[in-house]
Amino acid sequence: MTEATPIKAQTARKPKPDWLRVKAPTSPAYGETRRLMRDLDLHTVCEEAACPNIGECWAQKHATMMILGDICTRACAFCNIKTGKPGKIDDNEPAHVGEAVAKLGLRHVVITSVDRDDLEDGGAAHWVRVIESIKAACPDTTIEVLTPDFRKKLGSTDLVAEARPDVFNHNLETVPRLYRSIRPGARYFTSLRLLERVKEVVPSVFTKSGIMVGFGEEKDEVLQVMDDMRSADIDFLTIGQYLQPTPRHAPVDRFVTPDEFAGYEKIARAKGFLMVSASPLTRSSYHADADFAELRDARENKLTANQ
Repeated sequence: MTEATPIKAQTARKPKPDWLRVKAPTSPAYGETRRLMRDLDLHTVCEEAACPNIGECWAQKHATMMILGDICTRACAFCNIKTGKPGKIDDNEPAHVGEAVAKLGLRHVVITSVDRDDLEDGGAAHWVRVIESIKAACPDTTIEVLTPDFRKKLGSTDLVAEARPDVFNHNLETVPRLYRSIRPGARYFTSLRLLERVKEVVPSVFTKSGIMVGFGEEKDEVLQVMDDMRSADIDFLTIGQYLQPTPRHAPVDRFVTPDEFAGYEKIARAKGFLMVSASPLTRSSYHADADFAELRDARENKLTANQ
């Protein structure tokens, strides 16, 4: 059943500070990436969620593909993806994703999806087919999945984890106090438990989660989320600025300064996260390829030094 928030009053968007202003995409590679997505009938969260980094990422041919359609069964107050009754699953999508990854020449790919509460498994079996297709088409490409919470879909998390992506990401999005207004269709501890469960099923997988700031959260609440994540053995953390997509979405409470983000990153690293990305423009998949390559190289160098 679809869980939706009440219709929100329109709220004028605050003007962005200089550190959040980005150039419009103009590079030839941006156009090539867009054409490839259209030719293969693929959706991207870059477009659907109006990501501010799309110009930079697509210029480098790094697109985060969004599977299981472009209509979500949830209506989170921060998200620009369409809400409603999704259509039939595209059986050709796994093959098209594998083909796109190969044509883009990606060393690391991030795949995400809409929530599919209408499906018995939440779309988990389709997730597995997509992972398998990428591995078949590009065996050297590392795979990062950014999944929904599979709430009330027993066994779905295990199914995706057992397909062995290299990174299993699921975002907590905000602090527990704000869930009712910002993420009403989800539960904080359900999301936290999902990531903990992934490590139980496949201990070798890296787990990752992220939050947005600027909703009205307090610093102590953000630090408590970090502690909760570490208690669940989450490896990677992202923190970015919430930007109001339209006047009908939750308003921005404030714009967090770059210095505050730097402070969060320093604290998070001290708490033991293996990778931290915290900046105004940070998003789940922003620079994920470079971040993972850096971590992978560091591990390989450490192993070599210990031999």
